[in-house]
Amino acid sequence: MNILEKLQTRLGPLGEHAHYAHGYYAYPRLEGEISNKMMFNGEEKLVWSLNNYLGLANHPEVRIADNEGSRRYGLAYPMGARMMSGNTKLHEKFEAEISEFVGKEDAFLLNYGYQGMVSIIDSLVDRNDVIVYDAESHACILDGARLHMGKRFVFKHNDIEDCEKQLRRAQKIVEKTNGAILVITEGVFGMRGDQGKLKEIIALKDTYSFSLLVDDAHGIGCMGKTGAGTGEAQGVQDGIDFYFGTFAKSFAGIGAFMASTKEAIMFFKYNMRSQIFAKALPMPMVFGALKRLELIRTRPLLRERLWRTTEALQKGLTNAGFDIGNTNSPITPVYLNGTIDEATALVSDLRENHHIFCSMVVYPVVPKGMIILRLIPTAEHTLKDVERTISVFSEIKLKLVDGHYKQKVEMTI
Repeated sequence: MNILEKLQTRLGPLGEHAHYAHGYYAYPRLEGEISNKMMFNGEEKLVWSLNNYLGLANHPEVRIADNEGSRRYGLAYPMGARMMSGNTKLHEKFEAEISEFVGKEDAFLLNYGYQGMVSIIDSLVDRNDVIVYDAESHACILDGARLHMGKRFVFKHNDIEDCEKQLRRAQKIVEKTNGAILVITEGVFGMRGDQGKLKEIIALKDTYSFSLLVDDAHGIGCMGKTGAGTGEAQGVQDGIDFYFGTFAKSFAGIGAFMASTKEAIMFFKYNMRSQIFAKALPMPMVFGALKRLELIRTRPLLRERLWRTTEALQKGLTNAGFDIGNTNSPITPVYLNGTIDEATALVSDLRENHHIFCSMVVYPVVPKGMIILRLIPTAEHTLKDVERTISVFSEIKLKLVDGHYKQKVEMTI
């Protein structure tokens, strides 16, 4: 059997559903202007599945900046990796501004979020070091940890007692190897919407010697008084040693950054392989990121609109009897009980009959029998959108409980 033949026998827990899911439940095509309403299969839907928290994706000033950046520089400039020939004043300008915004000495602009986090972890630790990380960390953290050639310990999600237990295990090892401990968690967990317990983890530094890496992809821009992230929201930004944010959410773009001390950033510039050996982020992306950062810093109304919608949605769902877990961020999971077949029928009903588009999460991402409908409120959504959604959700919940969705819905996709 060759590799091509072998692929047919190991589609994986997600790929095994591709024969009916592809193009509808997975890899759906949302078209039109990025907003609270978009086109899906030729019909307008109310969309709750985009991480466009502040509504910057199609903000008029952002569109002008993106167009101007492309007009001035094209998509090719700069040509080459930053270490060799791809460094520019604009890249350095963004790094200076973002580091000031998040309260760190310096920053390093990265091409991608996922790839960036994997490479950050790879560059920070060697075989003598130990990684301690939250069990519900994003896939990029898990993949980075798996590349680590030394020991790694996982602690139960947001369980500080278990975190301390793993730190004790790690400490025994580094005492023998003369290594160091890296603790990794998230500012906001993207699936359940709860914040990482940054304050409690940082308090453990009084007892244990470790450095803290925080992935704040879902926090930067919308958490904290100024939008500087979850560390600001919890009043512990100074205790975060390595602060990581991406542009794929609040910034409505692509790319990422690492912020830390000047010495740490210089280390990354000369040791982070995904940046050393990759072409620099194209100038229009950097030009656009500067405009997005300006708007995040100077337009608090965007964040206020986001939180007004968030609070109305979460309060309304709770009052209607829905379980939204422990979220304390805009991410709003709605927990229901049902099979995968029921989940697909329910989502089809939402999209086809009620014209509401949201993402579902089922096994193997969550335990069997659980369905999560994941809603992402944005500054683009209105209170009327919230009212309509709560009303529809109340209807589909009754149908789920009554067994309506147990009859599998056959669809032509």
